[in-house]
Amino acid sequence: MVELFARLIHHRERRLAQRDTNRRLLPFDWGTSLVAGEVNGADPRSFLCAFAREAFQQSERFFALAPIDDFRFDGERLVWTSAITTPESENNTARARFFAPQRRRPNGPKRAVLVLPQWNADEGSHVELCRLFNRFGIAALQLTLPYHEERRPRWMERADYLVSSNIGRTLLSMRQAVVDTRAAVRWLSEHARFDRIGIVGSSVGSCTAFLAFVHDERINTGVFNHVSSYFADVVWRGISTAHVRAGFADGVSLEELRAYWLPISPLPYAARLARKRDRRPFRFIAARYDLTFPPDLSRQMIDEARRHGLNLDVTWLPCGHYTSGERPWKYLDGWKIVSFSLKHL
Repeated sequence: MVELFARLIHHRERRLAQRDTNRRLLPFDWGTSLVAGEVNGADPRSFLCAFAREAFQQSERFFALAPIDDFRFDGERLVWTSAITTPESENNTARARFFAPQRRRPNGPKRAVLVLPQWNADEGSHVELCRLFNRFGIAALQLTLPYHEERRPRWMERADYLVSSNIGRTLLSMRQAVVDTRAAVRWLSEHARFDRIGIVGSSVGSCTAFLAFVHDERINTGVFNHVSSYFADVVWRGISTAHVRAGFADGVSLEELRAYWLPISPLPYAARLARKRDRRPFRFIAARYDLTFPPDLSRQMIDEARRHGLNLDVTWLPCGHYTSGERPWKYLDGWKIVSFSLKHL
């Protein structure tokens, strides 16, 4: 019965993954100029290895947030100039949507959750989740990821530049996503004056949220919905990124790509949290039949966090990546997200 159920879920996952027919096969590029300007003819392999190693070792600087003096809030929409600049001007205006709670816990702290949707999310993604938080007296701020919605250039149908076969561009885009996340946390803390702040991320939003959680202690708790160990492994093996993998062709190996994308991979930061004796509670949610974030990669991440004694809670969903957004699984997923956040905010 278990094998039959797994086959059914896998079949549904593949069908859902094939709905999008506008995925672009972008050419492989080292993208060194996007992370370091001119590299004076340096071998791109050795340059990117050295760059990634230094970025990881000095990740506090890599994901540092510069001062922001142009937050603009109209009661629902928050915009500001991203602290990270990309060549596409539309993408350099960061955006978020605020959902005010229907009621507040009397005499309790002001609580808010920053919500990061999945890759290629639209304006309606995670709105139900934000409103569910509101019903429990928690404000929600839904962040627009780089190259999504208004941040996407008109000639781009999808958020192709957030995750692509251009190594340097992906590093730059994910760095921007993390720094924008930290900027949103700053606004919640210093401008909106929230006392307790949680974070929720799904899929690539989960990766982004975890990196922000590691580097920003103003985040009190987190729920990371769909987790994996190394950024490169998901791109290499996941059905949602098969077109990105195809773009690399034989230009790099998985082992090389894992080294190049080390700074944007969650797994190595578990040890960083352990060294800081970080006891903030967080939850990993993984799906047993996930073909986008394969379960063995989720287990690898979970095992690493447990090995370091982090304050981790784990939930496994009996579905896949795409099916977690369908009934009945989305209700279970939503409750696992909200109940943990309520407990720790």
